[in-house]
Amino acid sequence: MSITTHCEYPAIAKDASRDGFAVLVHAKAPALAPAAAKAARAPLDLVMVLDVSGSMGGRTLALLKQAVGFVVDKLGPHDRLSLVSFSCDARRLTRLTRMSDAGRASTERTVESLAAGGGTNIKEGLREAAKVIDGRRYRNAVTGVILLSDDQDNYTLSSRFYNQDVATDYMLVPPSLIRTGDGSSPPIHTFGFGTDHDSAAMHTIAEATGGTFAFIENEAVIQDSFAQCIGGLLSVAAQEARVAVECVSPGVRVRSIKSGRYKSRVDANGRTAAVEVGELYADEERRFLLFVDVPKAGATDDVASLMKVSCTYRDVATGQSVDVAGEEVAVKRPVEAPEAEPDVEVERERLRVQAAEDIAAARAAAERGEHAEASEMLSRRRMALRQSPLGASGDAGCAELAAELGELSERVGDRREYDLSGRASLLCGMSAHSQQRTSVKVGRARYATPAMREMVDLSVKTREQQQQQAQAQPSPPSRTTMPPPPPPSAATAALAKNLVRRYHRFLRLK
Repeated sequence: MSITTHCEYPAIAKDASRDGFAVLVHAKAPALAPAAAKAARAPLDLVMVLDVSGSMGGRTLALLKQAVGFVVDKLGPHDRLSLVSFSCDARRLTRLTRMSDAGRASTERTVESLAAGGGTNIKEGLREAAKVIDGRRYRNAVTGVILLSDDQDNYTLSSRFYNQDVATDYMLVPPSLIRTGDGSSPPIHTFGFGTDHDSAAMHTIAEATGGTFAFIENEAVIQDSFAQCIGGLLSVAAQEARVAVECVSPGVRVRSIKSGRYKSRVDANGRTAAVEVGELYADEERRFLLFVDVPKAGATDDVASLMKVSCTYRDVATGQSVDVAGEEVAVKRPVEAPEAEPDVEVERERLRVQAAEDIAAARAAAERGEHAEASEMLSRRRMALRQSPLGASGDAGCAELAAELGELSERVGDRREYDLSGRASLLCGMSAHSQQRTSVKVGRARYATPAMREMVDLSVKTREQQQQQAQAQPSPPSRTTMPPPPPPSAATAALAKNLVRRYHRFLRLK
């Protein structure tokens, strides 16, 4: 991993103090291994928990089978996969099976046998997944769970039944799968499909386990959404990553950290701080804003060292712990500091954090029924973003963020639109921004890594090939071109005439 830092301004005047001086800490995971070395990647234990209730029938089930088949095809011989289906209850369809040629063939037959029917019991599906994970005698280095559902749990009362504004839905998650901070439990990456799924529950399940929530609005991209997730899980490079900060100069103190959903800590006197980053995919990046109090400088201090930033993590490929020294953060202390624009990297992250906070606030307002306020809040943030110096300069990141805010604003303006797609869209954005990991629409994946993009490209090509093959197959003849049926045999004709005669005789007798 690499650690770099950026100060809000390059210099602070000697006789000036700054409260809340912004420092950006940028952590990046090791790059994806070359193609020749991909065989050395960490093997994966994957459990896929699939909704096969009645609403998943027809074309949707066919697309789900196709998507799961794509995942099966992309797993390697050292990866293991278990399939769990749920409707009224849950079934473990396959144990954790290595994706050798035989294991892949067996799993593909199981996928083809999936049939839809019954209600939706998400809790039982996750309980069965927990049994698979907890019952392992051997564990691969990486573990993940994928949960897909298009409906609300019909069997478990959520907190919304008690008239609370926001559902906790923790009761859907088995205790062994809830993340406690030691990193031992696997993330559950949830996929809510269509307009009837319980987005609040799916988002909370993901939050409770360190996973992501994705909203699949179009059934045609189920496979691409799975591909994006699998691209990450098959490229995990670091685990148990932790960023540590130690203030150097007297009087320098960390006031606060903007770390999203990542657990952060600042000690009582502000002299040390840390962020628990956890698992990172290859090439994945994390940015954290630290706000630091900087005192006046001494008369002879031309440069002031503010802090040292370091990182530790476990290399997944080797299993070894790695210490990254990082760098020392320093600012110039001239007698007079020249006028300067804020650092571009710091400003871009500040704008992103502000937008993420407003997305969460808009969701809270919409849940209270204040849809006009929620829409206006997002519109104001979009306008402020576009009018900022960075946004006005045509920065691509700002333009993408402004487009996201504009779309979300349109989806929360009234109750009907909010219930159909607004809530799920907001929660999807909150999931992505809070942990800086892509969970948004495949076409606009802000935090996607090269491995994720590569897997999505493979998925798109596979779908296009399948569509071309389907179109090339001759279609069955239409009713107007069907050949006439063969004439009945003499025995059949005689029997028919006899039945007609008996029927008419019966009518006369009546």
